[in-house]
Amino acid sequence: MDNKTDEILKRRSKLSPTQRELLEKRLRGQIDSRSPLEIIPRRSQTSPVPLSFAQQRLWFLHQIDPGNLCYNELIIIQMIGVLHIVALEQSFKEIVKRHEALRTTFEIIEDRPVQVIHPIPTANVTIKVMNVCNLPEAQRNTDVQRLIVEESQSTFDLTQGPLLRCTLLRVDEQEHILLFTIHHIVSDGWSIGLLVQELAALYEAFSTGKHSLLPELTIQYADFALWQREWLQGKILDTQLRYWKEQLANAKTVLELPTDRPRSHLQTSIGKKHSFSLPATLSKSLKSLSQQEGVTLFMTLLAAFNTLLYHYTNQEDILIGSAIANRNRSEIEQLIGFFINTLVLRTNLSNNPSFRYLLQKVKEVTLGAYTHQDLPFEKLVAELQLERNLNHTPLFQVWFVLQNAPISNLELAGLKLSFLEAETVMVKHDLKLDLSEIPEGIKGFFEYKTDLFDASTIARMAELFVKLLGIIVEQPDIKLNQLRAILNEAEKQDQFLKHQNFQAARSQKLGKVKRKGIISTD
Repeated sequence: MDNKTDEILKRRSKLSPTQRELLEKRLRGQIDSRSPLEIIPRRSQTSPVPLSFAQQRLWFLHQIDPGNLCYNELIIIQMIGVLHIVALEQSFKEIVKRHEALRTTFEIIEDRPVQVIHPIPTANVTIKVMNVCNLPEAQRNTDVQRLIVEESQSTFDLTQGPLLRCTLLRVDEQEHILLFTIHHIVSDGWSIGLLVQELAALYEAFSTGKHSLLPELTIQYADFALWQREWLQGKILDTQLRYWKEQLANAKTVLELPTDRPRSHLQTSIGKKHSFSLPATLSKSLKSLSQQEGVTLFMTLLAAFNTLLYHYTNQEDILIGSAIANRNRSEIEQLIGFFINTLVLRTNLSNNPSFRYLLQKVKEVTLGAYTHQDLPFEKLVAELQLERNLNHTPLFQVWFVLQNAPISNLELAGLKLSFLEAETVMVKHDLKLDLSEIPEGIKGFFEYKTDLFDASTIARMAELFVKLLGIIVEQPDIKLNQLRAILNEAEKQDQFLKHQNFQAARSQKLGKVKRKGIISTD
């Protein structure tokens, strides 16, 4: 065996199973041999590593406003049944052991922020248990809500950590509420799903005296951060930047959405949610329309949301933010960390197009964004050199997402798990439409800033959105101005009915007062 062959075999032996699989696919011709073999290696260094691009932006925002709670991710899990707290804590510690991101803090070394990964013994993350079961029921419920709010509004110190907190509220013998609070700089929505899945698998094992069966992770988040900075440069970076600069050239970066109160000088983050669901028949019709037009359900719902925003603003150039998991490599699919990227979806609604035509425009915009999804939003904002404004987010203020794989309720041995929502939420954008596919159809919520919008305004917006969806599945060739006229008429009718109901209720109340002889009937 010659030296060259020996060297190749040595290098191949060091590849992870995922890397070997990619190499074998290339050798079989399943991967274009002209493209680079994009594998993420394990880092050799144990010293602090640079932040990923996404982490760098959050770190910067934290330096400006360390008290900002927008990036506290709170997960509330209700657990009904007999809970083995020791097994739960053992499961929790195993997850922290598996994922370096959950043992990471952030420091400045030689004038630049770095990730510092702490060894397992020193990363002492435990479950804080609080007992409220001895209180009267009314006070117990009040205390639970108070503790949830306190947990969600407790800040993180990125230099100290841990950046994951776990609190267990013992409501009674058969009910516990588990609170996970994670800073977004080490986590994202996909990560939360992974955390819950791993917790379920580990608890199942540890509560029955077994060992963890979870496979060893081939790389860690810090490996990805190093690889990303080495890979995203040169021609790859130039191609991505060129696309986005052309796509967003001369864009109107502020959506003039009418609000119930004027915008303050500084952004706020207190918000609420308004939940709603679509009838099963409407959900089915939307999926059928998407199939007929050769688009995804995401594209159809995004086109409808653009139409709704056009109705409210009369703007023909609309920018909407949306998230993409950014896990297009198998090595990172099972990692907890901050991978999610933000895409800016710009839609031109000029010349009064039909909804069917708008669908194709949205398809083109969306596919282009997917093709160029690797450019971190943070780098895009920096490159565009946008004028900073403290009272709204850069590029867009409205967010849209379709969850096609929502976290479902889990059944464990002796336990039933349900996900609960906090009454008050911390929000990053003025308005967010979050939809999910479920077996029954489509459900979702509008999330909004309470200093800008009244609850009644958002409830009416949700009603109009459902009405709009009903029209487009019946008349996909309807023009946007026709749609807008129908929605305007619906709003007028709604206001008229509310006025009539108010007058009827007022007359009824006055009648009761007169019958009691409190006021004169003369």
